[in-house]
Amino acid sequence: MNTRETILHAALKVVGEQGVGGLTNRRIARQAEVSLGTLTYHFPSQTVLLREAMLLFAEEETTKLTGFVDAYREQGLSVEQAASVVEQVIARLPFGTDELGAHELYLQAARDPGLQDAAARCFAAYDELALVILRTLGVPSPERLTGPVVALIAGLQLRRLATGDDGVGVAQSLMMLVRGAS
Repeated sequence: MNTRETILHAALKVVGEQGVGGLTNRRIARQAEVSLGTLTYHFPSQTVLLREAMLLFAEEETTKLTGFVDAYREQGLSVEQAASVVEQVIARLPFGTDELGAHELYLQAARDPGLQDAAARCFAAYDELALVILRTLGVPSPERLTGPVVALIAGLQLRRLATGDDGVGVAQSLMMLVRGAS
């Protein structure tokens, strides 16, 4: 991992632990084990830093989830089996301060127009991944379902964060959504 990525991961960790309001350059530098000068050299403003952290998280998350999709793509799963696999994957995903930090940044994007493009790019990546999965499963008109599927999973993840729920119920919720759209 290079210095830039180390700083971005440190920012996600600090945001996950302290919230955006608790984000300071000193905390990020301490977490990343870099000097303040190194931090400001790579990121001239917190908006730039937060935007890049959000994009890095989405890129890494999409890569990880695409790996899961590729592993099951050739198995010819039914929609029901795929929904069950998605539920199992979600239950196994780590859910720590980095993931909490990403959700904090999505909320911050509602307040900071400088982050909205990055948030839109993150959700576009999730939409594309959902579209690939729905097409692979042969779901009719998958384009209509990508936004709702992503919203459902994001909402259930937020619920998981807020309540400590284990993520069970994703398969049933996905099946209701897909069947209702058919």
